[in-house]
Amino acid sequence: MNQQLELQKKLTEALKNSVFAQKTLVFGEGVHTPSLMMIGEAPGGDEEKQGRPFVGKAGKNLSSFLEIIGFKREEIYITNVVKLRPTKVSPKTGKPVNRPPSGEEIDFFLPYLQEEIHFISPKVIVTLGNVPLKSVSGDKSITIGEVHGKPFPLRKEAVLFPLYHPAAVIYNRALTQIYQEDLLTLKELLSAL
Repeated sequence: MNQQLELQKKLTEALKNSVFAQKTLVFGEGVHTPSLMMIGEAPGGDEEKQGRPFVGKAGKNLSSFLEIIGFKREEIYITNVVKLRPTKVSPKTGKPVNRPPSGEEIDFFLPYLQEEIHFISPKVIVTLGNVPLKSVSGDKSITIGEVHGKPFPLRKEAVLFPLYHPAAVIYNRALTQIYQEDLLTLKELLSAL
C-alpha cells in the first residue's frame, strides 16, 4: 500500500509542473497482487467527479461483465493508462466532453502505469480497448479488433488479455455476442490459475 501512496504522491507532484496541472487525477484502486487487473484508457466525467475509475455507464457494464467471470469489483485492481479526463469543448454546448487521450498524455502517464503494474503484480492484465492494449503491450501497430479475447504472455508472471472497452458495447450492440464469448474465454483462463 505504501508503494501506491508513494506513486500517487510522485504523480501529483509531477502534475503540478506539467501542462496538465489544472486537471483532476483519478488513481487506480483495488487489491494488491490480484488475479485480475483491468486497465482502461482514461477517466470520463463521472470518474472525474467521483475520483474513482469506472463508475459511469461503462463502469456499470464492467460490473455486469465481472459478474459473468465470477469476480466482484472489490476483488480486482482497476486503473487507467491516463489518470485524468481528456476533454475538448463541444461546439454544440460549449461544455467539456470526453475525447481520446493524446500521445502527449499517454507518454506522460505511461511510466506511472508501468510502475503501478509492477507493484500491483497481477496474474492477468485485461486491457479495455486500443489505448491500454498498445500502452501495455508496447506495440503501437496492434489493434483490439485483431487480438481481442486472445491471451498472450506479457512478462514471466503475467498474461495480457485484451478486451474491447465496455463502452464499445454501449455504442455498438453488434459487439455484445463477441464480448460475451471473450468473457467466457477470460473466465476459463482465470479458473485455470
